[in-house]
Amino acid sequence: MAGFQTKTFLKHDDYMTPKSAWENIAHLIPKDKIIWEAFYGDGKSGEYLTELGFDVIHRPIDFFENDLGDIIVSNPPFSKSKEIIKRLSELDKPFIIIMPSSKINTSYFRENFKNKGLQIIIPRKRIHFTKHIDGKPVEGWKNATCFDCFYYCYKMNFDNDIEWLL
Repeated sequence: MAGFQTKTFLKHDDYMTPKSAWENIAHLIPKDKIIWEAFYGDGKSGEYLTELGFDVIHRPIDFFENDLGDIIVSNPPFSKSKEIIKRLSELDKPFIIIMPSSKINTSYFRENFKNKGLQIIIPRKRIHFTKHIDGKPVEGWKNATCFDCFYYCYKMNFDNDIEWLL
C-alpha cells in the first residue's frame, strides 16, 4: 500500500472479513462438517461463522503446522498466497477461501489445482474488508476495497463449477 504523503510502501494483511461475506455463501457451506477457520485475524470471522450456525475451530495457531476440521473456510493473508495454495494442495481437504480474482491466473495456482476440480463462487458485488493496523480497526476507513475477490472452492461438489451469487 502506498502512502502518498510519505511515498513509502507498507505491506500488511490486516484486512478482516465482513460477516456479509459468510452470510452470502452460508447456503453453500455444509452444516454437517466441522469448519476450520484457519487464519485468525481479529477473531471475528470464526464468530460470524458460529453465529451462522456452523461448528467452527478458530484459534490463533499456525496454518502450516496444523490440520484441523473437515473443511477450511477462510480469508487467508493475500501476501502469502503462494505458500497457502501449496499447503492447501498438500492437505487435499475441502475448502472455501476468499482471494483476489486475479489469483486464478498465477502459475502456482495452476500448478497446484489444475485438473483437480476447483470451483469458483462469484459474489454479486465486491467484498469490502475491514482494515486493521496493529490489531485495531482503522478509524475513518471507508471499507472500499479496490479489487474483486472470488471464493475459491475445492472438493465442494457444487452442481456448477462456477456459482454466481444473485
